[in-house]
Amino acid sequence: MTTKKFVPGSLLILLIALFGFRDASRPSAHKRWSHPALEGEVYILVIKSSYELQVYDREGWYATYPAVFGNKSLDDKMMQGDRKTPEGTYHIISKRPHEKWDKIMDLDYPTAADKAKFNERKAMGLIPKTATIGDGIAIHGTWAHDENAVDAYQNWTNGCVSLKCEDMDEVYKMAPVGTKVIIQH
Repeated sequence: MTTKKFVPGSLLILLIALFGFRDASRPSAHKRWSHPALEGEVYILVIKSSYELQVYDREGWYATYPAVFGNKSLDDKMMQGDRKTPEGTYHIISKRPHEKWDKIMDLDYPTAADKAKFNERKAMGLIPKTATIGDGIAIHGTWAHDENAVDAYQNWTNGCVSLKCEDMDEVYKMAPVGTKVIIQH
């Protein structure tokens, strides 16, 4: 009788084959800070390079949720139609249920800073002269029964930040209109 030696990498290969590729350095679930309730003013930090939306309060970091974005390049938004998620400081200007994506929190994109970046890039010839800046950037859930897009880090939006619906429900409760949202690479 021969026994097979377990090779740790073989389990990983099997899991990838069964469930698809997943970068182990990225978060797979939200984490909680040690304090059970939010304290004071809340703000949101979105880090595109690590596919995360983080919630902070007066005590510091509170929770992290996996997120996906628009264009897979993760570059800063240049113009309408490029499907890129903008980088900068924004605020939630409205919140509402959404027929496709569970809930949605609209951001105040484009801000004066976005308009200045857009005009500078246009003057440098990085953007066509006929281009427009775009609008309608938000944080929202996924299509019904399509949360695997977040699990697989598939950037599918037109420039928005997308969370699993159950995570969106939590963030929606935590972040009132006026909440600051910082989006960075």
